[in-house]
Amino acid sequence: MAIVIGIDVGTQSTKTIFYDTEAKTIVASAQAPHELTARDDGSREQEATWWLDAIIACFRRIPTEVREAATAIGVSGQQHGFVPVDAKGEVLYPVKLWNDTSTALECGELTKMLGGSSVLLAEEGNLILPGYTASKILWFKKNHPDLYARMAKILLPHDYVNFFLTGAYTMEYGDASGTALLDIRTRKWSKRILEAIDPDRDLSDTLPQLIGAHECAGRVSTKAAHLLGIPEVIFVSSGGGDNMMGAIGTGTVHDGTLTMSLGTSGTIYGASNKPIVDPQGLLAAFCSSTGNWLPLLCTMNCTVASEVTRALFNKGVKEFDATAMKAPIGSNGVVMLPYFNGERTPNYPRGKGCLMGFGLETMNEANISRAAMESSIFGLKLGLESFQNLGYSPKEIRLIGGGSKSLVWRQMVADICDLPVVVPKITEAAALGGALQAYWGLLHSQGSGLGIGEIVADHVSLDEGSACLPIPANVSQYRTAYRTYASYVAVVEPIFA
Repeated sequence: MAIVIGIDVGTQSTKTIFYDTEAKTIVASAQAPHELTARDDGSREQEATWWLDAIIACFRRIPTEVREAATAIGVSGQQHGFVPVDAKGEVLYPVKLWNDTSTALECGELTKMLGGSSVLLAEEGNLILPGYTASKILWFKKNHPDLYARMAKILLPHDYVNFFLTGAYTMEYGDASGTALLDIRTRKWSKRILEAIDPDRDLSDTLPQLIGAHECAGRVSTKAAHLLGIPEVIFVSSGGGDNMMGAIGTGTVHDGTLTMSLGTSGTIYGASNKPIVDPQGLLAAFCSSTGNWLPLLCTMNCTVASEVTRALFNKGVKEFDATAMKAPIGSNGVVMLPYFNGERTPNYPRGKGCLMGFGLETMNEANISRAAMESSIFGLKLGLESFQNLGYSPKEIRLIGGGSKSLVWRQMVADICDLPVVVPKITEAAALGGALQAYWGLLHSQGSGLGIGEIVADHVSLDEGSACLPIPANVSQYRTAYRTYASYVAVVEPIFA
């Protein structure tokens, strides 16, 4: 066996795969859940130790002989989380996550200080939005000055796991671009943003060394090897954010391919060999974890809409889908705005879930259920339109996340987006991406010139039996329904923005 490990530290759980690069298959895997602390002010937090506990629990479920055969590790982590550590590497405060909207005030303050949204897009390429790391740093400084004074390093979730594995502090460009601290065109930290956060302290000293996607973050330490039951000093790759790793795991490393993820959050992203900055600010201008760029749209609420609706009506998944399909496309004019966690795109940090458009005959379970499903994809269609408006010509959508397992969801995505949809055979895309990046980095360290594109072509395959083509009659009806949805999105802006 030639085993590489992929670790995906998500919001709800940690997933670990052991991938055999010779057999091109996952030989073992495990998953462990996380808790989440939520408060009415928009706070969404986790303890960093919960991730380590989950990783250790996962590894203990893997057969000893498989663990001992490991040669490299790549880590995927939920983006944007703020992990402040002291000089000893101890975490100073619960991690404020990607879906934390409690720092909306700080986003406004920084944006104003830095000249407004148009200047941020022109200078650095990204806005400063709730969820991104930059505003969390300012919030921490204002609300916990004593702890802030002790802060020695600013890490992201995957950086913290790499630190646990190696004892070294590093950060790679893909995940770094999601902090809103990086100039994505030059791939350098923005001095003016750092000074806006703290004019009295050089925050660049607290940021880890930036390394390339193929580079080594460090070697597994004796302590981590003992805890996980794996060999010491094996290669740990740069790793990256979950979307960046998901791009590798779905083969989205060349122009023209789009990946859509239907999970708690919804994302749609595409590979690009040049920076793509959306003048409307809807697409995030991220770097990739392959050395290129990864323009991306993220909604904070995706399958959460159908999950809370399913719970409301006490339905199982298949029963819920069947009920939803009793309503016609467009749900008889019933519209859900699924802003249960606030929202990032559109930028509605004070957003709440809404149901609109009821008539006396249309307020029923089927319409509400279908509206919940449709809203998840309508929110992502906004990103597809942004890609197309910027000249990106997608050929297909590669679908991942919980929703990808359902034929109903797949056909809905194909019809709403008017593009073919297909699911990768290995659906744990972020964990696979971590493993493949680790394999690429390991080979590079051994003198190989094999590129990530070649590795992806050899190891990422699609389940052709899952493919769905858009149905023209449905496409037309969804266009009308989407216009109705978009009109309601515009109406609530004064309330939620």
